[in-house]
Amino acid sequence: MRKAINETGSWRSFRHRNFRILFPANTLSNVGSWAQRVAQDWLVLELTNNSGTALGLVTAVQFAPVLLFSLHGGALADRVNKRKLLIGTNIVSGLTSLTLGLLVVNERIELWHVFACAAILGIAGAIDAPIRQAFTSELVGQSDVGNAVSLNSANFNAGRLVGPAMSGFLIARFNTGPSFIINSFTYVFVIAALLAMREKDFFIHKMEETLGTVREGIRYTLARPDLYAVMMLVFFAATFGLNFQIFNALMATEVFDKGAASFGLLGTFIAVGSLSGALLSARLNKKRSARFIIKLGMIFSLVVIVLSLAPTFFWYSAWLPFCGLAALTMLVSANSYVQTHSDPAVRGRVMGIYLLIFMGGSPFGSLLIGYSAENFGVRQTVAGCGGISLIAAASIWLFFNKKVTPPSDLRVSSVIPVIDTLG
Repeated sequence: MRKAINETGSWRSFRHRNFRILFPANTLSNVGSWAQRVAQDWLVLELTNNSGTALGLVTAVQFAPVLLFSLHGGALADRVNKRKLLIGTNIVSGLTSLTLGLLVVNERIELWHVFACAAILGIAGAIDAPIRQAFTSELVGQSDVGNAVSLNSANFNAGRLVGPAMSGFLIARFNTGPSFIINSFTYVFVIAALLAMREKDFFIHKMEETLGTVREGIRYTLARPDLYAVMMLVFFAATFGLNFQIFNALMATEVFDKGAASFGLLGTFIAVGSLSGALLSARLNKKRSARFIIKLGMIFSLVVIVLSLAPTFFWYSAWLPFCGLAALTMLVSANSYVQTHSDPAVRGRVMGIYLLIFMGGSPFGSLLIGYSAENFGVRQTVAGCGGISLIAAASIWLFFNKKVTPPSDLRVSSVIPVIDTLG
């Protein structure tokens, strides 16, 4: 019985030692990261007298490096030792968080400091993300990638249960500085876990074909309608619908007139649904398809539109778990699909493209949301974001419904020539 659970159950990725070592370290890091997100947003609002435009601009600065570095991070993931690269990105991120926290504690913080640190964190994150995604398959092997992605998402959102509420409490009592400092120390645990891993336990595939350039990774993706249909869906959902940190900050302060503690709790409410969605996704490995993911995108968009209609803070909070459930079920399914339906020889670059699309629209979306909230209203902005995401999902369904079946042979050598014949 135990063997059957280990091999086919929702927790089967824990069979692998390296995954077991990294998972709890990531839990602490995720708590710290969510604490910092809430603290950074609140700090910006404090420094700018609740400016939605400034909040959107800082978010844009943090995500803008994705446009420049995520593709190259994906290329690095296919070429070099992923563990060593992840140690480096965690060191940079930890030092940046510590610097920001010390500036706040010593009352030397200025808005440009927040912008500068957000940019550095963005660069480290843009390089880190595709490497971390591709690293998952080396920890658990191809057969357990989908399960590991689901568990990592559950981990991420378990941190979201604790981090925002903890940060809201700390901000109310001690200002924003402690949240940044606590986050900086959580990176130490991740670095220690990476150093403790055994090289012999990695699942490293010996590639018969090795693509060396970002361009070839793009060509592979363009030859796969199922992959770019999913990526297009994720782009619109992430750029417009998945901005709950901005939505919550503006709704809490501008619409419901709440303080830091209530704002922090909103992150916890959405995390309840997000964690449920991630755990549910761990059981959907054999049911995922591009069509299924597009349907999830439509459901998510409708849920966001309903959120904009919440009449009180209570009903807004009560609906957030449904937003988290819809969002994470869609995102985990999309991430797992792209990873498991890509050739291992080019998976790092494919994930770099996926993350560029997933996060690359955030700088523009954040600016647009901040501007729209100040000029047209917060509720109208949230509803508009859900509407744009819904129109995109419906359009993708209409145009790609008959084209999203993956090829039976997913190898690079069998897919790249498809697009070569078109040119």
